[in-house]
Amino acid sequence: MSQTIGIGIMGLGTVGYGAATILQRNRDVLSIRTKCDLELVAVLEREKETAQKHLEEIGLSAGLVTDDIDAFLNTEGLDIVVEVIGGTTVAKTFIEKAIAKGKSIVTANKDLMAIHGKELLNAATEQGVDLRFEASVAGGIPIIDVLKTDLIGNHFDSIMGIVNGTTNYILTRMYHESIDFDDVLKEAQRLGYAESDPTADIGGWDAARKVAILASIAYNSRVTLDDVYVEGIDKITAEDIAAARKLGYVIKLLGIAKEDNGAIEARVHPVMIPTDHPLAAVNDTFNAVFVDGDVVGQTMFYGRGAGDLPTGSAIVGDICAVARDIVFGDLGQQGCTCYLNKAIKTQNDYVSKFFIRMQVEDSPGVLSSIAKIFGENGVSIASVVQERCKRGGAAAASLIVVTHKVQEGKFLKAKQQLESSEAVHGIDNIIRVEDEA
Repeated sequence: MSQTIGIGIMGLGTVGYGAATILQRNRDVLSIRTKCDLELVAVLEREKETAQKHLEEIGLSAGLVTDDIDAFLNTEGLDIVVEVIGGTTVAKTFIEKAIAKGKSIVTANKDLMAIHGKELLNAATEQGVDLRFEASVAGGIPIIDVLKTDLIGNHFDSIMGIVNGTTNYILTRMYHESIDFDDVLKEAQRLGYAESDPTADIGGWDAARKVAILASIAYNSRVTLDDVYVEGIDKITAEDIAAARKLGYVIKLLGIAKEDNGAIEARVHPVMIPTDHPLAAVNDTFNAVFVDGDVVGQTMFYGRGAGDLPTGSAIVGDICAVARDIVFGDLGQQGCTCYLNKAIKTQNDYVSKFFIRMQVEDSPGVLSSIAKIFGENGVSIASVVQERCKRGGAAAASLIVVTHKVQEGKFLKAKQQLESSEAVHGIDNIIRVEDEA
C-alpha cells in the first residue's frame, strides 16, 4: 500500500477551492505519478459553512473544516500546508507556525514571498521542510521551477513578462477597439477582471511583486518589492495607443528584470514593443514570460495567469513535488537561491529608447530648439513625427519624438529642460520602447 500524504488548505476561497477540486478529481492519477496517496485532511476557513458546502460539492466531508489554527495544525496525518489566505500578516504567522511544527508549505502568496521570501525559505531549510511557491507568479504558467531547475545552466540576459491579466485586458481593448482607459476599466470591473479598487493592478504593484520574485530567482540575489521601479497604465491614452500603432508598436505593461556588470535592474512600466514581438500577441487576460538565456536562447511561457483551476494547477504541481520529497526522504534541499548580494540599479542607470509625445509652438525654429535640448543632454533622436493641431484657439503642433537608447538619467535631464522651455506647451506622455526581442 502506498504512503498517504496529508494535505491541509488554509483558505478555501477561489484558489483554495480550485486546488481542492483538482486534488479530488485527479486523485487516482496523482497517486500513480507521486507514488503516494494525496489526501485532503484539513481546511482552515473562517467562513465555515460556505467551506463545508464547497467540500460537499466535490465529495469531501464537511468535517474537515475548522476555524482554529492550532486545531488545523494538529490534525493527525497533516504533512503539507497550502496557504492561500493572502496578505502578509496572518498568513506569515500561520506559515511560521506550520514550519515550526515540521510541515512543508505550498503558497500562492506573491505579497508574502516578495517581502518575506528569504526569511521564510531559510526557516524552512533550517526545519528540514520544503517551501514551494510556483503559484505566486503567473498563475498556471510554470516559470519559477523553470528558472530554478530546468534552465539552471543559463545566465539570463533578460526576463520580460506580462504578468497581470487586468492591465493586459485593458490595453488589449484600447488597442483593438480604440476605447478610452476609463471606459475599459469600468467594463473590466463589471466583468470581474478588475477589483473595485484596481490600484494594485493598474498601478503596477501586483506585477512588481512578481518581478521581485523572478529577479531574485534568476540572479540569485534578494530583490524586494522596494527595489522595483513601478509605473502603472493609468496615464496611457487613446492618443498614445494610436501613435504606437502608426509607429508599428503595441503598448504592454511589462515586468522587466536584467543584470548588467553585476547589478540588477527590476522594473514595471508600460512599454512599446514591435507588433512582431512574441509578447505583442499576448492579449486579453493571458500572461506570458519571455526569457532570454545565454544557452537556451529565447523562450516564452504563455497561459492563464490567474483563476481557480489555472492557479490551482500550479499549487497541485507543488504539492506533488513536496510529496515526492517526503516519499524519497529529500525534504529541505531546495531552499533560498539568493546566495549573492548584488547591487540594485536605480532609475537613472536604466538604458532605454523613449517615446515622448508633447504639444509645442507651431513656429520656425521650435524643432531645432528641442533637438538642441536633447543633444546637449546626450540624447540622440531616432525619429520625429509632427502634426498640426489647435490649442486654445492658437496654432500648435503635436510632436512625437522617439530616441535612440540612452541612459535614463540623461533623458530625465532633457525632459526637465523641455518642461521649462517656452516652445513646449506640455508633455502629454513618455513611454519606454523595447525593440529587441
